[in-house]
Amino acid sequence: MAQIGKLGRRAALALAGSTALPRGGRAANDVKVAMIMPLSGPWARSGVLEQMGARMAVDEVNAAGGIKSLGGARLTMVEFDAGDSTEKAKDAAIRMLAQEPDLAVGFGGWLSSFVLAISEVTERAELPWLTQGYSDLLTSRGFKYIFQSSATADTQAEKTLPIIVDLATKAIGHRPTKVAIVGDNSASVVSFLKPIRAHVLKDLGLTLVADEIYTPPLADATSIVQKLRAGKPDFVLMQSTNVSDDKLLLDKFAEFGLSPKKMPLVGNGGHWCVPELMKLTAPENLEGMIVEVANWPGKAAADVEKRFMARTGEPWFGHDSIFAYAHVRIMAEAIERAASPDRHKVAAMLHTMDITTGPATLFPDGRLAYDERGRRRGADISIVQFQKGRPVPVYPPSMALSTMVWPKSS
Repeated sequence: MAQIGKLGRRAALALAGSTALPRGGRAANDVKVAMIMPLSGPWARSGVLEQMGARMAVDEVNAAGGIKSLGGARLTMVEFDAGDSTEKAKDAAIRMLAQEPDLAVGFGGWLSSFVLAISEVTERAELPWLTQGYSDLLTSRGFKYIFQSSATADTQAEKTLPIIVDLATKAIGHRPTKVAIVGDNSASVVSFLKPIRAHVLKDLGLTLVADEIYTPPLADATSIVQKLRAGKPDFVLMQSTNVSDDKLLLDKFAEFGLSPKKMPLVGNGGHWCVPELMKLTAPENLEGMIVEVANWPGKAAADVEKRFMARTGEPWFGHDSIFAYAHVRIMAEAIERAASPDRHKVAAMLHTMDITTGPATLFPDGRLAYDERGRRRGADISIVQFQKGRPVPVYPPSMALSTMVWPKSS
């Protein structure tokens, strides 16, 4: 936990105040875009990984000539810290709009609960806002200026479990019948679990033998794991949302002899794949862990991954970094096609753009188009598994670099 705190403090210091501007300052004809991410607190590491991906994309857009339809105008990204609560995230959005009235578009929030608060502010300002947030509530409010690039949590839930059950059946020769759930009560988790409890478990013939929900951050996982262990599930859905909780759960599962090699553990979200997790828990506690995410670099993003790793020193280019990189590229594409930094024209372009090139290739389904609610059309899921000390994409086939190994239950 101390290491997580240090990460949050380092991220806060990196802000140099509330905003960060690109090297060389800002020219009068620059186009300003915004990012709000948790850069302090328990979700900070994911926010910093987003920041890395976004900054790389901004630098690459500018190095390639900027926004050509605007005479080579450069992108300037202003950055704000969402902190560790919905109140701080909302305050960051209010401060952002007060300090930067000429923003063209923005993205971020990371945690769906934060995005819900941020987007209430950006919607009133008619500022187009892109998000990787999972909650279906984000795009169920009739808003016209929010754009959700990931598959919604309910869609992810309905897609993930059938895939997992099918893979398990092929691996062990019979269908699993019992599942346990452990997770927090944040917005994305609530959305994810709603259809699972309502009909997905029944549709798949699965019995829920334990259902443990907590308010993050988690203080102790002992009683949770004891109850899950007593239910003797065939696999466990791990619905935590931050690295410190992930570590506590993994350590406690291992203590009870239920590491991913013995008890199939299925996580959800990019926080499960941050490199620090390999340092905070024993590597064997993660080996075999299965993680469903809304995006992951596959074959089409191999060159981007190499540039990111060379630039940052990070061991891989994961869910958080590719989403931020993609969102900057999407914003630049919309501004380029609109030939204007006017936020209303950019929003209109985001609603009408339908492409399979450029930033579209950064998604597993290879399409970039948003429907009338702001949901990305055809958004698919990705599944990775920790194999030999790193997360490797195993689904969908278009991006898979390995095949899934189903851990054998003890």
